[in-house]
Amino acid sequence: MNAIPALADWVALDSVLVVLALWLLVGIAGIAALRRFAFVARVLFPLGGLLGLALAGVALVALTAGSRNVQVAVLALGLPGLPFHLRLDSLSAFFLAVIGFVAAGVSAFAAGYFRKGEGTPPGLLCLEYHVFLASMALVVLADDAYAFMVMWETMALSSYFLVTANHRIPEVRSAGYLYLVLAHIGAIAILLCFGVLQADTGDYTFANMRLQTLSPFWGSIAFLLALLGFGAKAGLLPLHVWLPEAHPAAPSPVSALMSAVMLKMAVYGMLRVAFDLLAERLWWWGALLLAVGLASALFGVVFASVQVDMKRLLAYSSIENLGLVFAGMGLALIFTAYGMGPMAALALTATLFHVASHALFKSLLFLGTGCVLHATGERNLGRLGGLIRTMPWLAWITLVGVLASAGLPPLSGFVSEWLLLQSFLFTPGLPDPLLNMLIPVVAALIALVAALAGYTMVKFYGVIFLGQPREDRLARAHDAGRWERAGMLWLMAGCIALGLAPVQFIALIDPVTVQLVSAGLGEAVREGGWLLAPNGIERASYGPVIFLLGVAASFALAFVIVRRFYHGRSRRAPPWDCGYRWQTARMQDTAEGFGQPIRQIFEPFFVIKRELPTPFDAEPRYQVTVADRFWGWIYLPLVALAERIARLFGLLQQGRIATYLLYSFLTLVVTLLAVKR
Repeated sequence: MNAIPALADWVALDSVLVVLALWLLVGIAGIAALRRFAFVARVLFPLGGLLGLALAGVALVALTAGSRNVQVAVLALGLPGLPFHLRLDSLSAFFLAVIGFVAAGVSAFAAGYFRKGEGTPPGLLCLEYHVFLASMALVVLADDAYAFMVMWETMALSSYFLVTANHRIPEVRSAGYLYLVLAHIGAIAILLCFGVLQADTGDYTFANMRLQTLSPFWGSIAFLLALLGFGAKAGLLPLHVWLPEAHPAAPSPVSALMSAVMLKMAVYGMLRVAFDLLAERLWWWGALLLAVGLASALFGVVFASVQVDMKRLLAYSSIENLGLVFAGMGLALIFTAYGMGPMAALALTATLFHVASHALFKSLLFLGTGCVLHATGERNLGRLGGLIRTMPWLAWITLVGVLASAGLPPLSGFVSEWLLLQSFLFTPGLPDPLLNMLIPVVAALIALVAALAGYTMVKFYGVIFLGQPREDRLARAHDAGRWERAGMLWLMAGCIALGLAPVQFIALIDPVTVQLVSAGLGEAVREGGWLLAPNGIERASYGPVIFLLGVAASFALAFVIVRRFYHGRSRRAPPWDCGYRWQTARMQDTAEGFGQPIRQIFEPFFVIKRELPTPFDAEPRYQVTVADRFWGWIYLPLVALAERIARLFGLLQQGRIATYLLYSFLTLVVTLLAVKR
């Protein structure tokens, strides 16, 4: 048992930096082989996956050492007097492990996914991809505002170029522009946050920020700026509009990395600011995080349930999951503000568990949509169906991701949501009576979100893979290739491992919670053995292995009974058809029909446009379009205002040299008057 901590003692920050340098070298090799598709796909992307695996291994070893292995370094990069400060601690090691583990699976998948002639040359795409990975890893290692912002902007720009890989399509360019605008709005807020945290000392290192004690006013300003900046990257309301546009535009491996990993950089940043850099924590900060997170979760899952585009559905599902993560973070912040360390550790453990779980199952689902898109050329659920017959490998692998996303045992999604509900349901009395009253209501809303998420995943899987094909050409769809299967099997194994061994994974999370809230669940959960009982076995417990054995025993018993009493006889027949024998694909439930009950219940959430058929239509169709109200409330008015301001400034451009000389003269006069005063 002492071997791993001893190994962690000599795992240096240098090991991580070597892996990141090799990632960059792989990207540069892609430029050297700009259009050699086979070399880029079959050599460079698998090599990047192996480096991701190495990064995950180094990070996990460093994580086991906890506070004993905090390492810092100063790199002679950047500007004179502004070197890059780096720090490897438990929090950064946890997120490095998530980045490396997901990158290993997605890179293997990408080796079989990318095709020739998809906009960006393959070598350039390889460079952008590996710069994106390295920049995310350096974001979590940065230990000063300058290094953090440089890496944050590198992450944003490299992901922008990846989103616009198929830049010849106007919709792709528009989605990329929207993403870049909101990314820079968030970056400005983060930069201002660091300006407040350094407390006018001129020292922008995180070590100096930890020493500052801000007043409640300035501490609140820094927290709100952090929420705005990192919330824009995470897709929290009302800054979520870029997700449903960017994810469908990007190639599927890029969508997987953005949803599974890049969104988690916002979670990392919020944890770093709220629990590490800010010395004091106020209860209403947590209440605000809880409210914003819960609103985002409910909004995301309701919109996901009515989508007819595969990738837009998963994008809204990511908004839902990030909302749950921020809700758990808010609850942990409330407990910390009131000095309730063990409960804060439970809420934070649930948050971090869901970070890892969502990274695995959401990347798996996005990769699955990529296989469907390549095999059929369709993202529209209304034109799919019955693919389990022609794509059985993909159907069974994707089923694991769907069950994990729906929060069903014994997979990872159930454990994280169960822990989150535990932190709400078994909350001891808080000093604030209003919070005591609202916590059970919040728990009920989280249960509603979980139920709607299950409903959405049934729609997603059932419409794509089950039933009859809605188009004749679906019979020619091909299954996932070897590289694609390898990447997806890796992520599927992660979903299963986290679900079956939650106690062991919580032991890995323990150093992070000890670092942030000075408490952990490691000792408590180890006492339960294979039973997960964070609040004591007498209150609630969960045994994933026991559950799995029970399910397996039930299937075995059913098999024995059928073989014993029915002698193995079987008879295939069509499902009951209400007496109508001639079934076609048009008679099965559509994606729009599946989501209609939710659309009717939550109609105030949507802007609904109905296109009714007329007697003169050659092919009469009834179509319903669901739009986001935030476009009309916030973004379209802002666009109109910006256009009016631009037209006013456009009046200055007269095209006459005499007019421009007059502007210069007036500017000089105003400047002289200002200096004279």
